[in-house]
Amino acid sequence: MFDIERWQEIFDTIRKNKLRTALTGLSVSSGIFILVILLGFGQGMQNGIAEEFKEDAATSLWVWPNRTTIEYNGLNPGRRIQLRNENFETITTSMGADFEKASMLYFPRDVKVVYNNDLLVYNVAGTNGDLQTIENEYLSEGRFINETDVQQNAKVVVISNKIKREVFSEVETPIGEYLTISGAGFRIVGVFGEHGEDEGEEERMFVPITTAQLTFNGADKINNMNFMLPELESFDEMVANNTAFTEQLSRYLKQKHNVSPDDDRAIRIWNPIQEAKRFFSLMDGIKLFFWVVGFFTIIAGVVSVSNIMLIVVKERTREIGIRKALGAKPWSIIGMIMHEAIFVTSISGFAGLIFSMGLLELVGPHVEVDYILNPSVDFNVAFSTVILLIIAGTLAGFFPAWKAVKVQVIEALRDE
Repeated sequence: MFDIERWQEIFDTIRKNKLRTALTGLSVSSGIFILVILLGFGQGMQNGIAEEFKEDAATSLWVWPNRTTIEYNGLNPGRRIQLRNENFETITTSMGADFEKASMLYFPRDVKVVYNNDLLVYNVAGTNGDLQTIENEYLSEGRFINETDVQQNAKVVVISNKIKREVFSEVETPIGEYLTISGAGFRIVGVFGEHGEDEGEEERMFVPITTAQLTFNGADKINNMNFMLPELESFDEMVANNTAFTEQLSRYLKQKHNVSPDDDRAIRIWNPIQEAKRFFSLMDGIKLFFWVVGFFTIIAGVVSVSNIMLIVVKERTREIGIRKALGAKPWSIIGMIMHEAIFVTSISGFAGLIFSMGLLELVGPHVEVDYILNPSVDFNVAFSTVILLIIAGTLAGFFPAWKAVKVQVIEALRDE
């Protein structure tokens, strides 16, 4: 391997065939480059999808009522289902369900919000304190709705960062200010924000659920129920736990509201972790496709190395014959051919690796495309790929070298 004369021969051959060597190296390095870039963007897509689901708690689920679509127990389809406080209390206290947080939402209709005689066009929702965790909201100032507010029917309100910017720009802080909501005064106790760039969720303000039901004639009606399940050790365990909870929840609500077990539209349950499972399954397929494309691109480069080595053997047939006539051993000739193949493959492979990793490092953090975030690839994976490429290059050089060993001395000496 460290024979100076051997390396001189390799460099002399490369020097005599610069274009051929460059094209061969380009085919090898482009294979590694394409594979690393594809794997990087595959990881970027996975990062982007994970980020989308991070906007709300990953193990949460949302429940809301709809209309029945199937006749059941003598009841016609088209009935509107109405969730009530007792449904929430049964689920959270009597079902033995495994959850960490639970909240309910009530959206009063025809509510007018006024500040300093200006009518504000924002939505009002009644809820409890767990909603902040379930929807992954952060507090900029003050506090969120708490259990004391709910128990005492407190007239307090939590506004969003967007409302603060648009309505309270002239005051130092909106905390302590009052909003008039349908004639009742509500004191601002907190300001919340949503993660991400979508401000759609910041078009609303929150009051205690009991206050909303009492003040805005909601009786015991609720519009949504939200739950956050515990995070388990593996993704598959969380999916299984989430599925079991969803089935238990659906079964209870359908029985309670006389809904057919086959009517999946009457009670709607949105399950982010189930959506995540589908997306990640899709990503596994995309990553496999990227690996296949990259693999065959690398194989094309390895084949080109093998073809070039065959040409080298053909060009040096007479030289090989002379070497054999002078007593050169077979493995010496095999080593001569294989060293060149390994050298070209290694240099080209590492060049493709360095260029692709450098490109991802420079460009990746600045990529701002939907569902693609910070494309990157694990260096150990990429390095292992190059090692496999070098092994493949070794095999690519072996077969032409073996053909060179099989050349008869007389025939080699006659070659022109």
